[in-house]
Amino acid sequence: MLACRFAMFGVTLVCAVLVLTGCHTVSTRLVPYVGAPKYPPSDPARVEILQKEPTRAHEKLGEVVASPEDGTPVQKIEDRLRREAAKLGADAAVLVHDKMQVVGTRVWGPYWAPEATAVSERVIVVVAIKYK
Repeated sequence: MLACRFAMFGVTLVCAVLVLTGCHTVSTRLVPYVGAPKYPPSDPARVEILQKEPTRAHEKLGEVVASPEDGTPVQKIEDRLRREAAKLGADAAVLVHDKMQVVGTRVWGPYWAPEATAVSERVIVVVAIKYK
């Protein structure tokens, strides 16, 4: 009985910590380009986030697609983009898309009168590049 109370206290404590710290997640998907050269992973701390394609010679390695939750701090989003781009050996990640887009439809209500609402989320796409 006492062990059960401690277990419940532990679960409650973990839930409270998660709520108070506001854990925002950034789900990502890595899409390597077919035929792109393969490089060993780079240091994420050295991956630059660029707003436009550089004039310096480079190779495009692939894309990182991110969907952050509302309210996720920019630093957390950028850190995740850097980590994913670094897996491809990137020196930089060039922002090509940062918009809200429809990703699905939510349907509810009785089958004779269902209601449908578009589900939108923020989608960010960067292209991982390697300088020549």
